[in-house]
Amino acid sequence: LRKLHLVDTFLVFIIPYMMVPFYILLFRSYFQDHVHSLREAAIMDGATEFGTFLRIVLPISVPVIAVVALYVAVAHWNNYYNALVYTTDSSLHPLQLYLRQLLLVTMGTDSVDDPDALKEIQDMILTIRYAVIVISTLPIMCLYPFLQKYFVQGVMIGSLKG
Repeated sequence: LRKLHLVDTFLVFIIPYMMVPFYILLFRSYFQDHVHSLREAAIMDGATEFGTFLRIVLPISVPVIAVVALYVAVAHWNNYYNALVYTTDSSLHPLQLYLRQLLLVTMGTDSVDDPDALKEIQDMILTIRYAVIVISTLPIMCLYPFLQKYFVQGVMIGSLKG
C-alpha cells in the first residue's frame, strides 16, 4: 500500500470495501429475480437505459440497498484493524481503535498498595469501559430501526421460495 500512497490516508478505509463479493452476489441475485422483466417492459415502452434505472430499477432496489448499507455501516463501525495496520496518524483513528486501546489499558494500578483503593479503582475502570462500549454501540442501534423494515426482505434475497 505504500507504493499506492494509501498509508495514512482516509482512502485506506474506503477502497477495501468497494468490491466485496458478498454484496455483489446480493445485488446480482436481487436483480436477477426482480428487475429483468420490468426493465424489458420499460425499454419496449421507449424508456432509455438511464430512465429505466432511475424510474424502475432504483425504486424497487431499496430493500437490497438498505441491507447492504446496514452491513457496510456495521462493518465500518466495528473495524479497527485497518486503522491499526495502515495508519500512524492519530487523527485518522476511528472510535473503535480508541475503544480497543481503552479496553487494553490497566491505567497503572500496580502502584496502589491499599487493596480497598485498588478494588475501587478497578471497579471505576470497568464502569468506564462498559460506558464506552454502550456509547460506541448507540449509533448502530439508532440506525437499525430505520432500516429494519427493509432488513427482513433484503436478507431473504436468494433464499428458497416456497
